[in-house]
Amino acid sequence: MTAAIYYHPEAYTTTGPKLMGRNAAGESFLRGFISYSKASEFWALVQKPEHARHFADSVKHYGRHEPVKVVNKNSLGALTQAGVIYYPGPGLGEHAYHRAVLGHGAYSLCGITHTTSSAGAMDAISELLSAPVQPWDAMICTSTAVKNNVERMLQAQVDYLKDRLGITKITLPQLPVIPLGIHTQDFVFNNDQQQQARQAIDADNKTHVVLFMGRLSFHAKAHPLAMYQALEQAAQTLLADERIVLVECGWFANDYIQKAYADAQALACPSVQVVTLDGRKAEDRQTAWASADVFCSLSDNIQETFGIVPIEAMAAGIPVVVSDWDGYKDTVRNGIDGYRIPTLMPQAGLGGDLAYRHAVEIDTYDMYCGHSCSLVAIDVAAAAKAFSQLFESAQLRDQMGQAGQQRAKDIYDWAVIIPQYETLWAQLNEMRKSQSAALAPLVHPVPARLDPFYSFASYPTMALTPATQLTLVDTQVSTALTRVDAYLKLAMVNFAKAVVPTSLEINAILMQASNGTQTAEQLIESFPDNRKAFMLRALAWLVKLNLLKIVAY
Repeated sequence: MTAAIYYHPEAYTTTGPKLMGRNAAGESFLRGFISYSKASEFWALVQKPEHARHFADSVKHYGRHEPVKVVNKNSLGALTQAGVIYYPGPGLGEHAYHRAVLGHGAYSLCGITHTTSSAGAMDAISELLSAPVQPWDAMICTSTAVKNNVERMLQAQVDYLKDRLGITKITLPQLPVIPLGIHTQDFVFNNDQQQQARQAIDADNKTHVVLFMGRLSFHAKAHPLAMYQALEQAAQTLLADERIVLVECGWFANDYIQKAYADAQALACPSVQVVTLDGRKAEDRQTAWASADVFCSLSDNIQETFGIVPIEAMAAGIPVVVSDWDGYKDTVRNGIDGYRIPTLMPQAGLGGDLAYRHAVEIDTYDMYCGHSCSLVAIDVAAAAKAFSQLFESAQLRDQMGQAGQQRAKDIYDWAVIIPQYETLWAQLNEMRKSQSAALAPLVHPVPARLDPFYSFASYPTMALTPATQLTLVDTQVSTALTRVDAYLKLAMVNFAKAVVPTSLEINAILMQASNGTQTAEQLIESFPDNRKAFMLRALAWLVKLNLLKIVAY
């Protein structure tokens, strides 16, 4: 079982103007999905025709030649054939409302968490309790830590709705934990590549190269001060002819942040040489991965949920020193693939002011993350000890590097992850087929978007119903046909294409009306069942054009 991919190129590329973790994850997923899916055809839900072409090109680029089928907002009903929509974010509510018009059992929805700390993400998760999501939907959590975070938000919303409305029924999507994947083969480098990379950063065999890979943002990614302090402490334990080179491969958002890093390095790790590489360039990323002896990511930020770079380091055979934080708790085995360094944050109840400042927009999202991470501590002494142990023993580095590399292949390669997605989608599909028939359709499936003729029913003098009696305005049907042809050439008439019948349908109605006064039901009697409601409504359009008239008010 596969799924229709909700496809917007921006979500699946790292070449856009603003590179974020979700972009890298999306690009990697798309390549993995197309490469390893068992699909006999690929489906995409798109907003624009050019997005469809982009998706089809991606399918071909990754070596698949199966048919590509495209759905847009005008053809959502076709998704019943695909069975599942995969949306690359947590916002299932909007799509559940779109589905509601077709029926909650029309297809399943599957989303995924990236960051869950932004206002948009938190609102989308909270909305799951009021949106028409179903048990045959799912929101993939990329780590057990983020699943716990999602469950806490949902429980808080449940508590609020119980207090406010006395709710007793709760319907939620599945919350499976499936990690992000990588293409492990991309991170394997031979001896020549490793030697060239080390030469590029002027690192000899007495140099310990430590790598940080990712956005260089102290407030929104990983505060580097603990890493600098730990490396400085470790540097004091080295032999006289040894040295440390820290490679920071990423990008700064602005000069202010770049200067902040330089100032902190000068103060906290003067014994460490720092090399900055541009993480947006493939050649710089290869130099970084191929040159490193040890990888470090002391993440302390609530915007993280999984953290892909330690997995990439493991795939490269590099031992890792990471914080005991979020998804790293799942991915890195302490003492086996590297070291997880203890973290500390204030107890619950001490951050209400930070949440409030974010909620009323005193603080931007960046400042909310920055204030929060300023109160998360990393055990610097433990990090320094981990570095020293790895610097002292090439055997330990090799042992941990090999263990991590095998773990990356066995658990985190897309060849292993994509089958988990497709198994989930198949389970959702089977659950939907077996359970959805028991759901009674709602009269108003999207309460905030009511049928305008229901919502504004008190506005007109009367309503057009099957019993309404109508007749031709003109004495000759030929006159009516001539007039309607002329009216259809007017911009103020033909703009409303979605509600205008075809020429054949218009002619059929007018010809039927020429037989004298009839009810609306009689006028549409000859039309197929799937067009009767449309044609009943269209009678009002013909009255508007003064082609038909009401016999009696």
